[in-house]
Amino acid sequence: MAEAVVSSGAGAQNGTDGAADREASRLSTAEGWWTRQDSIAQIVYWTIHAACGLVFFVGVSTADLVLLAALFYARMFAITGGYHRYFAHKTYKTSRAFQFVLAALGCAAIQKGPLWWAGNHRNHHKHADQPEDLHSPSHGLWHAHQGWIFEGRWDGTPLEQIEDFARYPELVWLNRNHHVPPLVLAGLCLAIGGFSGLVWGFVVSTVLLWHATYTINSLSHTWGSRRYDTTDTSRNNFWLALLTLGEGWHNNHHHFCASARQGFFWWEIDITYYLLRGLAAVGLIWDIREPPAHVVQRTAVAKAALREAA
Repeated sequence: MAEAVVSSGAGAQNGTDGAADREASRLSTAEGWWTRQDSIAQIVYWTIHAACGLVFFVGVSTADLVLLAALFYARMFAITGGYHRYFAHKTYKTSRAFQFVLAALGCAAIQKGPLWWAGNHRNHHKHADQPEDLHSPSHGLWHAHQGWIFEGRWDGTPLEQIEDFARYPELVWLNRNHHVPPLVLAGLCLAIGGFSGLVWGFVVSTVLLWHATYTINSLSHTWGSRRYDTTDTSRNNFWLALLTLGEGWHNNHHHFCASARQGFFWWEIDITYYLLRGLAAVGLIWDIREPPAHVVQRTAVAKAALREAA
């Protein structure tokens, strides 16, 4: 795909413009044409939302609902187990081939490419709930939920945050062409279930997936309990953990983000972790990182001591 063309002449005349040009040039190596189409991206985003209204015209069958659920949870796992716990935090290892599978399925969730997603998520942890945080509720709940997507500041892939995976050309290609897997998925839904399969399996499933994912940026920083005294506002929430296959144990995660397991205790349901263990059992992934006992218990023990003292 064509990349952005940056003029060096303007930079010679204006130092500030030159810095912006160099930044655009650097980011363009990981971007495709889609990133430069701000208005088109927003039109597509809201059109998919509006298309949910087609459910009143196509009706619904058991097959439609099965397709909706299957694609919701498969793509949710691609975000939680792939984009988040693998690409952003490297909490386990896998082969280059399966790495590509995770990235392609993650692209099908229509949350842009793996380098963009993981790179920006690393920035979130670096500046959690600080002014530089791209989706902190301190800027407003709407902003944290989805408003940040339309700011334009975060459209480019922060390559300096994701150099470890940017060395794979196939991942760079997916990052540039992240629209390809969704188009393939839409075609498969149409082939499997006809127009109603497209509406329920692709359109409705995608919108539900988007907003379920967004709750971790918004609600998991405003609603729930705090076991660990982290420097951010992250919270644990049982209901959000069920909805997002384990991502709702967000305070745990911010306390020790290097762990593939976010539900630290047996009663904290973490379906993504269970699925990762299943993949490890068949040899697709390995070296799953667990939270050390002293990390899990450190603040929990301290809080228990405070309660006894009180």
